Amino acid sequence: MRIKSGSAILIGVLMAGSLLAGCSSGEGESGGKTTLNVWAMGDSSKPMEEMAIAFSKENPDIAVKVQAIPWGSAHDKLVTAVASKKGPDVLQMGSTWMAEFGNAGALADLTDELGKYPELAPENFFEGTVNSNRYEGRAIGVPWLAETRVLFYRTDLLKSVGYESAPKTWEELEDASRKLTERGPGMYGFNVDVKEPTFSFMFARQNGSGLIQDGQAQFEQAPFREAVDYLDGFIQKGYSPVDLGLDMTQTFGGKGIVPMFISGPWVIKQVRDQVPDVEGKWATAVLPAKENNISSLGGSNLSVFEFSKNKDEALKFIAFLSRTDNQLKWMDATGELPASKKAWEDPKLSDDPNMKVVGEQLQQAEPMPIVGPWDRISQNYLKTFEQIFRTDGDHEKLLQEFNSMAQRLLDR
Repeated sequence: MRIKSGSAILIGVLMAGSLLAGCSSGEGESGGKTTLNVWAMGDSSKPMEEMAIAFSKENPDIAVKVQAIPWGSAHDKLVTAVASKKGPDVLQMGSTWMAEFGNAGALADLTDELGKYPELAPENFFEGTVNSNRYEGRAIGVPWLAETRVLFYRTDLLKSVGYESAPKTWEELEDASRKLTERGPGMYGFNVDVKEPTFSFMFARQNGSGLIQDGQAQFEQAPFREAVDYLDGFIQKGYSPVDLGLDMTQTFGGKGIVPMFISGPWVIKQVRDQVPDVEGKWATAVLPAKENNISSLGGSNLSVFEFSKNKDEALKFIAFLSRTDNQLKWMDATGELPASKKAWEDPKLSDDPNMKVVGEQLQQAEPMPIVGPWDRISQNYLKTFEQIFRTDGDHEKLLQEFNSMAQRLLDR
């Protein structure tokens, strides 16, 4: 297998570690029971422990041991586990890590195993979440949690410029932004998030860009360049702020300095809690469309460690967590949203107008390309886009240079 940039250091550690460690993982059998080791990331250890207790009641021959791993140290801990070939049986993976650890051979190939459990059938999950677990034709994980980006907007201010509902197309988004900006000095229409790399990639996909196809970068091609031109236009025309230095209570509340922005479902609660003066004056909507309205997909997945001795039991536990009832219990305990489509039919989600929008957008959401050097590519893009919007530089030349850099990373 060709080693991709972004995984080279991990592979080097893996090769060195293989000389020092045996090929074991987990604790195997203890007292007649199989013990599964599970790594729960972030603040999710307590709800995972509750899930583990419920699972063991149904499966008394399997004990589950949960270890809390802070997200800040999770990557390094995973690298160490891969090097030593000793780690958990089940691990929660950030969706952006799948390519790196899949390329390192750290995640078990589940392609031929998923059919054993109806709960793990790909059709149970949003397509984008399934795609986030595919690497070089292999299923290296199972969807677990899902989030995507939607449009937040001030209904009262949009109505004041002739829009009874959210903009549905790129043309309407620009038109509404122009009219909102014309309210007066210091007013804007829409926030182009220049610090979020997925922002431009999301719009480029809406314009038909493949971003990366068959190992070839597509960033110098017309669909990508046109999306960059479109977003840069908001800044150059004064429809979007740059370096405003104000928080959401100041920009979205009150007079609505910036009455439209794109963000994730966690912001729904933030608006309710932090900007009470806009109650009844705001809503969410699926993203405006060009050729499509694809949004970016985030969240996390559940994988089986390649070196686990308890792969069958590990997959059984993942299937248990993937049941609709358990996905909803997890949401109740953590506020994190399920990847299961069936779970989104529950009234807790379907009867909430804002969450309903998130569920609709998840049907048109895709992860960023599952390639090893993606993080480096996206961070370098931020530098390129800054050159574009701050200097209004030669878009074609700058994107050609960025594309060449991205291709070099892909070819390593």
